[in-house]
Amino acid sequence: MNFKIYLLVLLTTSAFAQKIQKKIPADLIVTNAKIYTVNKDFEVTQALAVKDGKILEVGTNSVILKRFSSPKTINATGKYIYPGFFDAHAHFYSYGLNLQRVDLRGTKSFDEVIAKIVAFQKENNLDYIQGRGWDQNDWTVKEFPNKEQLDKLFPNTPVAITRIDGHALLANSKALQLAGITVKTKVEGGVVEVKNGQLTGILIDNPMELVYNSIPKPSKEAQIKALQDAEKVMFDYGLTTINEAGLERETIDLINELQEENKLDINIYAMVMASKENVDYYTQLGIYKTDKLNVRSFKFMGDGALGSRGACLHQPYSDKPKHFGALLSPIKDIRVIARQIADSDFQMNTHAIGDSTNSVLLKIYKDVLADKPNRRWKIEHAQIMQEQDFEYFKLGIIPSVQPTHATSDMYWAQDRVGKERIKNAYAYKKILNHAGLIALGTDFPIEEVNPMYTFYAAVARKDLKNYPEGGFQPENALTREETLKGMTIWAAYSNFEETEKGSLEPGKWADFTIFDVDIMTMDIDAVPYVKPVNTFIKGKQVK
Repeated sequence: MNFKIYLLVLLTTSAFAQKIQKKIPADLIVTNAKIYTVNKDFEVTQALAVKDGKILEVGTNSVILKRFSSPKTINATGKYIYPGFFDAHAHFYSYGLNLQRVDLRGTKSFDEVIAKIVAFQKENNLDYIQGRGWDQNDWTVKEFPNKEQLDKLFPNTPVAITRIDGHALLANSKALQLAGITVKTKVEGGVVEVKNGQLTGILIDNPMELVYNSIPKPSKEAQIKALQDAEKVMFDYGLTTINEAGLERETIDLINELQEENKLDINIYAMVMASKENVDYYTQLGIYKTDKLNVRSFKFMGDGALGSRGACLHQPYSDKPKHFGALLSPIKDIRVIARQIADSDFQMNTHAIGDSTNSVLLKIYKDVLADKPNRRWKIEHAQIMQEQDFEYFKLGIIPSVQPTHATSDMYWAQDRVGKERIKNAYAYKKILNHAGLIALGTDFPIEEVNPMYTFYAAVARKDLKNYPEGGFQPENALTREETLKGMTIWAAYSNFEETEKGSLEPGKWADFTIFDVDIMTMDIDAVPYVKPVNTFIKGKQVK
């Protein structure tokens, strides 16, 4: 064979080999979409391939179809794909339990609360009635209720109903008796309300634990049902990772058990309640991480809520002279526990609503982390700030905020703090400008689960009635890109999870949602009313 013939045969064989070269096998290919990757350059592309729950590649239709083959291919027909949404601060387990209790959200009077409780008990006939969601700020009479009607209706059945923010509770006499609460009960970091020498049934912050500790624990079956029922709701809204803001060891172990048995697919970033016992146990154990569960942080309670006037302020409440709210722990105790956590690999995430609480915690964070870079400790809520305290966020402290708190509280928040302090309240853009990133959540069940409400409140700064025109303090609105990042990659970063999820990139988990409209370009006032068509977690379709 002469050289020319040999070369021709070689080239022909090579070309044929390239044509028959096998494509890389994938488990799933999605094409013909508009995919917001939320990568470093915020690139938008058309297709992706998934194998073993992770993304192999994203790119154009032609590139993905040329390189990969799959027994399952989805033609998205022009639909829109986003990374699976995070809720950076929520109460997943409590939400599931609340589905088994009387729902008092949206009630417009205490009479309506009573009516709901009566109807619920008639249907369920429980030995202990629990409920959540009342908010006296939504009533004509904007004052805390008392237990008188509950005592008359349920003299022998304990009733405990929690305010919407989880920082106040109304208990009837039977519930107070079981909890051992009398007019002489004193609990640091909260209030047992007494008027005219009698208990009103209102408990604020720490004393609430006396009631909760006296309530019979739900059965394991009820706990499992709560977790699985909550998961269904999450997937329906496109949520794939939940930052669970405050769990006990028993619940964390149950979540892990269910996930290992493939009875729970949702990703959980678990914040352990920062009791001394829990901090001692988990700092000794060390970080616990699986593909679905991440236990590497503690939830610490700095103060109460603004709605129940438990948030700790530098100056008195504008609508309650001489009342400042309160820290839930002495500063020296906060410093001790912060130091212990700082000496471990764990993150500290602190509930801080009032400006005084934010000042105290930010200063403590700075002090105990002085020689410890990249610890990513979070301030949960960062709701009311002093001007000078925004600077602390430049130190790598991460703000974790809930945009719908602004649009829920805007009707009465200025009454609480006055015209000057309100300027640095719910100041998400200002915080972002100092921190460089911001993690977004809802705090459900205090607010609704729907992440589209988060998106809308962050961008439009309006409630679902499109109020107020132009938005509440619109200078603190986030852009759509900032908001999407806050619900995905920035939330992932706040969890030390940015290399595994939060964006649609090769090597990351295939957590994504498919919408038939584009929340990045559509009329912003229509965003709250859209829901995902499909939700995928680790390449598995869960909706």
